[in-house]
Amino acid sequence: MASTIDTSDVPPTSLDRYVVAVGASAGGLDALERFFHSLPEHSGAAYVVIQHLSPDHKSMMANLLARHTRMPVVTVEDGMTLEPDRVHLIPPASMMSVSGNDLRLSPKNPRGLTLPIDLFFTALAREFGKYAIGVVLSGTGSDGTRGAVAINDAGGFLLAQEPESAKFDGMPRSVIATGLVDAILPPEELGPRILDHISQVARIQIRGSRTAVMDKDGALEETMHLLHHQGGINFRDYKPATVMRRIERRMQVRHVPDLENYVRLLDGDRTELNALRRELLIPVTNFFRDTESFETLAQTAIQTIVQERGEGQPIRVWVPGTSTGEEAYSLTILFAEAFERAKRWPNFKLFATDVEQHNVDVGSAGVFSEAITAEVSPERLEHWFYKRGNHFVVKNEIRQSIVFARHNLLEDPPFTRMDLVSCRNLLIYFRSDAQERALRRLQYALGPGGFMFLGSSETLASLQSDFTAVSSKHKIYRILRHVSLPLDSGAASLTRFTGLAARTRAAGKPGRGMTDAAAIDAGQALLLRSYAPTSLLLNGNQELLHVFGDVGHYLRIGEGTVTLDLPKLLPSPLAPVAQALLHKALRGQEPLRSDVLSLHLPSGQLERLRLVVRQVELDQREPHLLLSFEPETSLLEGLGTSSTALGMETMDLDRETAERVQTLERELAATRESLQATIEELETANEELQATNEELMASNEELQSSNEELQSVNEELYTVNAENQEKIEILNRLNADLDSMAKAAAIATVFVDSDLRLTRFTPEATSLFKVREGDLGRHIDDFSNLLDYPTFIDELRRTIASGEMLQREITAGNGRIYLVRVLPYAVRAGDPRGAVATFIDITTLHDIKRLQAVLDSLPEHVAVLDTDGKILMVNEAWRNFAINNNDINITIGGPGSDYLSSSILGTGMKTGNYAQEARTGIEAVLSGRERAFSMEYPCHSADRQRWFVMHASPIHHAAGGVIVSHIDISQWTADGHNAARDCDSTSDVNDTENE
Repeated sequence: MASTIDTSDVPPTSLDRYVVAVGASAGGLDALERFFHSLPEHSGAAYVVIQHLSPDHKSMMANLLARHTRMPVVTVEDGMTLEPDRVHLIPPASMMSVSGNDLRLSPKNPRGLTLPIDLFFTALAREFGKYAIGVVLSGTGSDGTRGAVAINDAGGFLLAQEPESAKFDGMPRSVIATGLVDAILPPEELGPRILDHISQVARIQIRGSRTAVMDKDGALEETMHLLHHQGGINFRDYKPATVMRRIERRMQVRHVPDLENYVRLLDGDRTELNALRRELLIPVTNFFRDTESFETLAQTAIQTIVQERGEGQPIRVWVPGTSTGEEAYSLTILFAEAFERAKRWPNFKLFATDVEQHNVDVGSAGVFSEAITAEVSPERLEHWFYKRGNHFVVKNEIRQSIVFARHNLLEDPPFTRMDLVSCRNLLIYFRSDAQERALRRLQYALGPGGFMFLGSSETLASLQSDFTAVSSKHKIYRILRHVSLPLDSGAASLTRFTGLAARTRAAGKPGRGMTDAAAIDAGQALLLRSYAPTSLLLNGNQELLHVFGDVGHYLRIGEGTVTLDLPKLLPSPLAPVAQALLHKALRGQEPLRSDVLSLHLPSGQLERLRLVVRQVELDQREPHLLLSFEPETSLLEGLGTSSTALGMETMDLDRETAERVQTLERELAATRESLQATIEELETANEELQATNEELMASNEELQSSNEELQSVNEELYTVNAENQEKIEILNRLNADLDSMAKAAAIATVFVDSDLRLTRFTPEATSLFKVREGDLGRHIDDFSNLLDYPTFIDELRRTIASGEMLQREITAGNGRIYLVRVLPYAVRAGDPRGAVATFIDITTLHDIKRLQAVLDSLPEHVAVLDTDGKILMVNEAWRNFAINNNDINITIGGPGSDYLSSSILGTGMKTGNYAQEARTGIEAVLSGRERAFSMEYPCHSADRQRWFVMHASPIHHAAGGVIVSHIDISQWTADGHNAARDCDSTSDVNDTENE
């Protein structure tokens, strides 16, 4: 029966939520991105990603995955706590496991094959039980398969990427081949399936339905019946709790709410019935499981068996519940190593049996995944296995010593005469009565001095007194007392042995109307018992068919396999004589008898008797023989009847033996000569083949070693390449953005490295430096330029050395003025620095400054307006006028103000309609209706009379606008008024005079 370890009822040590472990290898980047893209930000589960990463390359997986999920993505550090709704990434050159809620890291072995996915899956199953979820994505090889089996055995949920959607389908196909995967989907559909499983688990219950006809017990009994009737295994002998846990897990996978509905599903779906059967018989096993126990077994039991067995004595081992054969191969390897140490190779045979035919077929093939490298030492791998692709194959010298067969420990007859029986981690799943039956069968199977090897959680229970403990810690025992009959009915077994079962049952149940014929038969039987010698009826093969009389004195039933072969049943003094008589009687028709023989009876008495053989003729059938045991003081001799009178020949045993020996010697001599010639030919051929084989093996080992290293490196390089391709795509986009930004900024820029070699430049830089695309890599001093900047090279070197930014204004030969900034830059911290120089054309700024200086030199108040009448620029006279009129911060009439508003015009034009007239005139100029506008207006202060002339002219530029000036004409106006008054006075005098 398949060995299993069921931990599905074990709650997580601390974290009572789900942990999703995602294993990926070559081609896994795309699958991981699609997987996480389909997951929400909050699911309540923690996610762990295990990849095959190059130890010499810094992984970019965190940055790449962060673009496809809103969950935080972190690279694991030793001791980091698992957090829900967070993605935990394995770092390069590390192996990762989990203990409680904490992730543990250990250095990766730089040599040899490492299987990080198997390691983490197995640890996850151990710590989290049914809360563990395993996902296997794209990758080569078989990493993850053995760990996936552990997750399924613990009651967890197992998913795999659809092989057709994977870039490399080795890992998905390997785990799917176990038959334990619960869902096979494309990566983008795996996430929703996990969420559906988590939400569905809470709704699954093993309970009776009020409307269902059958109750829980009836439904469970019906399930057991279906499994027994169609699957051939009676799971009623298994512990109910174990069976119920596995049924509940299948109900969760199939989304069936109660047991009654699940029974209906089983009855109509043979595929689901087979899946449940596999769930109950999960092939969880390993090579040298519990290494210390196997080492102790080798040093005690195996070493003792090898030392006590002679060259011609066979060694027999039985492994019931072998699963897929790892335990059987482990024991065979230990025996082979013991034979090599003892320099003796006796006949060895190991019987590996299991109730599941699929497990037997897998074990018989002797092909195992690369995951066994974590269980088998490199020395044993090299000695007892050879590599074929991604698998290890057991060598023929080990495989030929094992016989695989389907066998049910609880129902089929046990094997016998075993030197060692290994039954580990199987009995713990049986009920107590089934455990007792199984142990009795195992005890019966052992020969004298045989050993029994049990699992760490198993005991001998009531059989403790029949065994002595070789190692109680490692459950190794040696038998002290045998049981005679292993089966439930000892009498039935004995009856079958004597060939009288049917006849005894018929004779033991007489009918109601016994006839005269029956009475006659009874009388004949009485006469035979009273006067006829004890006799045995045999067929032509000397097998016992019927017994006449009491044969208890003459037959011996020895230990071991039950047989009906007469020479093995007779005591040693009678066996050779009987065999000679029977052999000669088959060749002739005459009856034969032996000389007087002496036989020590079990009671201690000495009996003298003769053996008599007669041939029984049957129509058209092979002749049978009748062997009789005639005591020396028989009735016939007492009556004076001699053997000659009976026509019976007394066989001369010595003469017959001598003739037989001569014939056999002649045949043996001829056989020896033929055999010797054949051996010489075979030795010659074997020497040549052996030399060729050694060369091929050496070459093959070198090629296998190189292939393993190349395959591991290739897988890591593919992962690195996938990350680099993704990063290159990002860099291409960034580079395009940078080029577009540089073109849009239109700033001349040059990049140089630490040796002042040109590494990059913008198109605008070609107007200052005579460079082309093919000039990259040349020294910056090789190019002529238009800059009036003799210290340019020195300042580049200074910036690179000091890491400080420099800035200055320079002029160029094209008449333009540039602001030069020289900044340091480095690609990575610690790398040599380079420098980047930017040349910003600030000629326009200088022109604006010059224009402002021109305006400030004018005594008139000048302001520049845009097309909307807002002030753009003012000169110094305008500012001073504003300050002198209590606008200290120039907030009313400064740049940005609306000059046409009543608040500004009203400030200087307080009387009359001057403000409205000014507004109308400026608007006319702005709209183009007038070419210019001028007006005179008063602006009196408290202590003097002031007059101004305002003039507005359009600006002939694409941006448009007007320039407004205010000229103080108060002095001119005062002189004019005085002159006018003088003129008026003269006129008045003249007028008076005229009058």
